[in-house]
Amino acid sequence: MDDIKPYVQQHKDRFINELIDLLKIPSVSADSAYSQDVIDMSEAVKKSLEEAGCDKVEICDTPGYPIVYGEKIINPELPTVLVYGHYDVQPPDPMDLWTSPPFEPVIKKTEIHPEGAIFARGACDDKGQMYMHVKALEYMVRTNTLPCNVKFMIEGEEEVGSKSLGWFVERNQEKLKNDVILISDTGMISNQQPSITTGLRGLSYVEVEVTGPNRDLHSGLYGGAVANPINILAKMIASLHDENNHITIPGFYDKVEELSREERDEMAKAPFSLENYKKALDIDDIYGEAGYVTNERNSIRPTLDVNGIWGGYTGEGAKTVIASKAYAKISMRLVPNQDWEEITQLFTKHFESIAPKSVKVKVTPHHGGQGYVTPTDSIGYQAAAKAYNESFGVKPIPVRSGGSIPIVALFEKELKSKTIMMGFGLDSDAIHSPNEHFGVFNYLKGIETIPLFYKYFVELSK
Repeated sequence: MDDIKPYVQQHKDRFINELIDLLKIPSVSADSAYSQDVIDMSEAVKKSLEEAGCDKVEICDTPGYPIVYGEKIINPELPTVLVYGHYDVQPPDPMDLWTSPPFEPVIKKTEIHPEGAIFARGACDDKGQMYMHVKALEYMVRTNTLPCNVKFMIEGEEEVGSKSLGWFVERNQEKLKNDVILISDTGMISNQQPSITTGLRGLSYVEVEVTGPNRDLHSGLYGGAVANPINILAKMIASLHDENNHITIPGFYDKVEELSREERDEMAKAPFSLENYKKALDIDDIYGEAGYVTNERNSIRPTLDVNGIWGGYTGEGAKTVIASKAYAKISMRLVPNQDWEEITQLFTKHFESIAPKSVKVKVTPHHGGQGYVTPTDSIGYQAAAKAYNESFGVKPIPVRSGGSIPIVALFEKELKSKTIMMGFGLDSDAIHSPNEHFGVFNYLKGIETIPLFYKYFVELSK
């Protein structure tokens, strides 16, 4: 694989333009208005896998959006790598905060990305990172350097909780049989210091509805005499944390894994500048659970955050009403050993119990998943470490991520396989936010690095 860098440089303009074409497709799975675009995106993924060299590619129907499956089997006796990714993206809202249209990709130079970054929804999460694997396969097939079998499973519902993935995996275990699962849907510390994600948080996502009077009321005639659902909801949400930003739900921390001082000291070796962190976010100070530093709060500790809140009149000008209803969407990021369904039940019971009799409360669970930790002594991790080391010239650091990929725990349960998370994004890439982007350097470096994982995984498996 000595020729991989020249190959990437020779084809880099084509690689970038192909990704830009995929980013133009607004495959937003959360909004049914984009349903045809999501279907169109699945067709585009199928075509790209065929062109890259898969011998078999099919669009597999599910109860929701389809899963694109592809494979290149060169010898059944050799190891098999299963690549997972997703072709759906987050909604682009709020639109007015984008500096360029979210589905009209542009390349802009930034301080962190002097070679340029592709700005578009899905650039990093996950179209850009998913497509690195497609182009890595193309290189290995065209240069006859593919050392083992490869399968692809690219879904269209990751951003809405992978609703159909469990259904598909349970029914296709033989088709998906593998020796290791490879995912690029995470990040690394910096372009100078690669890292491998060894832990993910779980997730419980709920929507709450607080109802007061049977209609919106005149705030002059009824204000002070009738419960205002928006006021009540704000008080209820505020009570979910104490003065130390500790979550107040009874039983919430019962199964939380407490890392040893030694483990926390090892985590602290990862390069991190608090001042740069605050500067990148344009904040004057940090905030979080007492007793933990920033990189612990966002990775090894559970959290509870309001993702959206609304009610009453939000249009232009004034309208003096007491709303009949108020709503909020709340997510809880969980750590390994916390069961997301149990946490959802604990939240529901507690939230209903703290509501005053003057309102009614409804909690609707949306989706969730378990946390995950991958061992650093596995062949897969060692192969990834050697690949990064060769590509970047620097040994990667194992880190735990604050994000959630619920399907990783599902894969281990159903397919009995370990997952290796080789991410190439950066924290500053604004995933799920306006102006999401993915560095050109990161995209091309991923294509260079991934084939080396195959090489070392096969060598270490012998």
